[in-house]
Amino acid sequence: MPSKNMLPKGQRRRSVRAKYVATRGVEPELDPAIPTMDLGLGAPGEVRRFVAPVEARGKRLDFYLAQAIPNISRARVQLLIEHGQVRVGGARAKPKHTVTPGEVIEIEGSPRPEPLKAIAEAIPLDVVFEDETLAVLNKPAGMMVHAGAGASEPEDGGDGEASVDPRSSGTLVNALLHHLAGQLSSVGGELRPGIVHRLDKQTSGLIVVAKDDETHRRLGEMFAEREVHKTYLALVHGHLRQDATTVKLPIGRDLLRRTRMTTRRPPDAPGVRSAVSHVRVLERLETEWGPFTFVEVTIETGRTHQIRVHLQALGHPVVGDTVYGAPASIRHLANPDAPPIVLSRNFLHAARLALTHPRTGEPLALEAALPPELDALLAKLRSRGVAAAARRTRIR
Repeated sequence: MPSKNMLPKGQRRRSVRAKYVATRGVEPELDPAIPTMDLGLGAPGEVRRFVAPVEARGKRLDFYLAQAIPNISRARVQLLIEHGQVRVGGARAKPKHTVTPGEVIEIEGSPRPEPLKAIAEAIPLDVVFEDETLAVLNKPAGMMVHAGAGASEPEDGGDGEASVDPRSSGTLVNALLHHLAGQLSSVGGELRPGIVHRLDKQTSGLIVVAKDDETHRRLGEMFAEREVHKTYLALVHGHLRQDATTVKLPIGRDLLRRTRMTTRRPPDAPGVRSAVSHVRVLERLETEWGPFTFVEVTIETGRTHQIRVHLQALGHPVVGDTVYGAPASIRHLANPDAPPIVLSRNFLHAARLALTHPRTGEPLALEAALPPELDALLAKLRSRGVAAAARRTRIR
């Protein structure tokens, strides 16, 4: 059957070479950048007004607002619109409204998601260290630390009874409420009891939990002052050239793909924050599935997706991290029909944690071994590697 891209019958001898040559090397015309605004979080009843710029011409209202206001997601924008908190020309707007330059847009208050309440669930926990003030856990991949902000944070000053939602179930917080009932700090609020810092859902490894408010505040200060040292292990695609490198690229929300972060926004743009990662090569592997590098990463800052974004910026995405450019399956180079390697999570693991105990002053140095699925994949690549090209460094 002819391809839909073929020229019509009778015209197939016609060449498109001239058109191709004329456009070769010419960059496609891009849409003008949307000017961003720092509106902040509106107080209940507060109305903020602005005029749609020329750059917004022809765009859907929800898409335009998500790009124009960096500190709010498209889901939150749609929530505002659904609740009648966005008006165009004084009339209640719809998400698919096509923006016309010069229109007056009004936003009232902030998004009001339905309040949720985390409940205790008997989910197994791998406790690495515990005393009367804190606990250190080995979080498995696939578990969220707490319910997402977009689904769980009640409006300040709101009332009404919280509802149980699947999005607030199966998290580390649910497990903590079961195993450490009444022993968690309240600094993080009802939906984040004891949570001092976070790990991405598909990242495994060590995470600290505070049992009382004083310990929570001290740990928060230690993280802010970079007195907590975290070491991650990752497997990335390709071979890093340098044995050690430091990445100092600011990170902010990707305005086009809101679930991602990026290093490509101006460092002084709203919501963009400095980030520093130190990457050290542990092992380079030349395998039947291509080249890989096993690395150790320490971070000075704790930005969202920091390690994943910085490794992607180096051109070496984390294996399994399809959000930041890694393939969903890895094909055998010599035999494409062979079963591919598929990793259902990111090959990123918080392996070591070192800090001074905030109450006793004693040094804590804790470790969590690679999970079985990551250890098995690494062993498979090593056993099927090309020995002459493999460069290996002993892990200390």
